[in-house]
Amino acid sequence: MRFICKVCRWPSWLAALLLAFGPSVGWAETPSRIVSLNLCADELLLRLADREDIASVTFLAADSRVSSVADQVESLPLNRGRAEEILPLKPDLVLAEPYTTRSTVELLRRLEVPILDVAVPSTLEEVEAQIAEVSAALGRPDRGQAMIKSMRQAQARLGPPPEGPRPLAAVYRPNGFLVGPGTLVDEILRLAGFRNLASEGLQNHNGVLSIETLLWHRPDLLVLNSIEEPMPSLAHEVLSHPALEDAFPEMQRVVVHPALWSCGGPGLMEALAKLRSAAKRLAMGSGE
Repeated sequence: MRFICKVCRWPSWLAALLLAFGPSVGWAETPSRIVSLNLCADELLLRLADREDIASVTFLAADSRVSSVADQVESLPLNRGRAEEILPLKPDLVLAEPYTTRSTVELLRRLEVPILDVAVPSTLEEVEAQIAEVSAALGRPDRGQAMIKSMRQAQARLGPPPEGPRPLAAVYRPNGFLVGPGTLVDEILRLAGFRNLASEGLQNHNGVLSIETLLWHRPDLLVLNSIEEPMPSLAHEVLSHPALEDAFPEMQRVVVHPALWSCGGPGLMEALAKLRSAAKRLAMGSGE
């Protein structure tokens, strides 16, 4: 019988880690060494788990430009999704995402490390299901239910959107990127009482859109990431173009930080509140 060395083709550092740490134990009822490999998983982990049970989150969790929990990351080990960072932590649960760090995830699976893939939700119903799933995996289902209840209450307090025709909104991001359908952004716009330019006026467009094309469609509301960026960049320059400033006075623009509605969590309700206020402002301005 011919012996086949399964680790001989891997880098020496990886083979050493495999031999040193070996397969992990099974999924613990209440994991105590939890690692996250994805920003949205980071946010749920930091909101739902005990801090002492968190072994590592991604470096993105500490970046306030994209993360809604950057203020909670201090002193926690950060990772970039590399196997050599994860294996020494001996995690008893890893929160991953179906489309990123897949080579690391597949290696961890081979070592029988418990993996929970945290999917990308596109509706509030899917968000609630994800919160329930993750909190159960963490052994904290009560915290998940409390988060879901709090979000539902926040939405209820906002009441229904203004009556009458729904205004057209465009979520315009750096490099002129327009956010389209099948996203939480699209869902929150709908719940706030808007039509999404990318979904309706542009036949499900999801990508870069020129300023000229944007202005031609004349959306009622322009949704931006921020008023001013901390560091100048060509990607953000398009958002301060004089043509946009002329076409969209203050009443017709609103700032919604991407960290609020890129992932499923309480930030969605804050984004919804901002957009609902903008919808009411537009309704009052039109005399409805």
